[in-house]
Amino acid sequence: MSDRKKLKIAFVSNNAWSIYNFRIDIIKMLIADGHEILIITPNHAIVEKVLALGCSHIAIDFDNKVINPFTDLKFLMNLKRLYKKVNPDLIFHYVAKPNIYGTIAAHRNGIPSVAIITGLGFAFSRKNLLYFIIKQLYRFSLNGAKEVLFLNNEDALLFVRERIVPLHKINVLPGEGINTAYFHPPAVRKKNPTFQFLMSCRMLKSKGVEIFVEASRLLKLKEYVFESVVLGFFEENHPDSIAPSKVQQWQSQGLINFLGFKEDVRPFLANADVFVFPSYYNEGVPRSLLEAASMELPIITTNNTGCRDVVEDGVNGFLCHTQDPFDLAKKMEEMLLLKEQDLKQMGHKGREKVVSRFGMDKVIHEYRRIISLI
Repeated sequence: MSDRKKLKIAFVSNNAWSIYNFRIDIIKMLIADGHEILIITPNHAIVEKVLALGCSHIAIDFDNKVINPFTDLKFLMNLKRLYKKVNPDLIFHYVAKPNIYGTIAAHRNGIPSVAIITGLGFAFSRKNLLYFIIKQLYRFSLNGAKEVLFLNNEDALLFVRERIVPLHKINVLPGEGINTAYFHPPAVRKKNPTFQFLMSCRMLKSKGVEIFVEASRLLKLKEYVFESVVLGFFEENHPDSIAPSKVQQWQSQGLINFLGFKEDVRPFLANADVFVFPSYYNEGVPRSLLEAASMELPIITTNNTGCRDVVEDGVNGFLCHTQDPFDLAKKMEEMLLLKEQDLKQMGHKGREKVVSRFGMDKVIHEYRRIISLI
């Protein structure tokens, strides 16, 4: 790599955990290529692991969930000053506020930047005032980006149709990639004494947690014996957040086994029989689905943007209707009634799909392509 130009590259996001969890392989590749990597996020315990990779870190404070013109203007000015001071050669922005205000700050400092739209999220869930504000902010800011990357074609098409971003600036990544060597199926998958459905997500209503609970209730009324396990963490002050007391109530009723946040989900994926993700959130390509499929789990998910990119109905899992616990219960019942060999075959097909379409090497190729243009 000695003939390749060495750059100072910044990654800017709303939390260090997502940078470490989703982009660690990209960062390792860039460091191996000789680039200097700067992470700009709020402080988090996992920052120590980011630093151990050989990156540097600068802490910034902002709330990605609330739009306040005064705090947002302050965030923009802080980024503008910071970018001028550290003067990176290229900046990758993730999530809404860095994509909007970070792109403006980079453009005004003459620094090339790339906006990565990992999903349209809560703001695009309904056409209300928030939607129109965010759309106008994106339209104004993303004009200054070198490229705008999406994780699925549907989100990219929406931005083109709404004239938010010109087509020539857009490219679509194969999700955020998955390290299929790290998320590898166990050599021998132990057979559970009780059939286990597993869900892993942020504890938001639109991720379909309540739908999963109600579907489990419906199946238990039919006297099926199974366990519904949920992994996840709560997001304080998020308008779509589920109250911890509600989850405790479901737990006490025996509807789910809530295990909280787990830094390493692989042991739980290895122990489950089927992965369930009934999301009606505006997903990019859900990382949880890629992890589950890579570990050869059959999947039940919704016929929803991003989700249907990972699951082919009847091949590596089932697609169900959004916000429909009855249809989800039907698909869970079908999984319960499948022969063990059929479940294994679905799992094999899922891993084949992830390896061929969503492997990390394909995402790394796109990052290197962008860097080569600087």
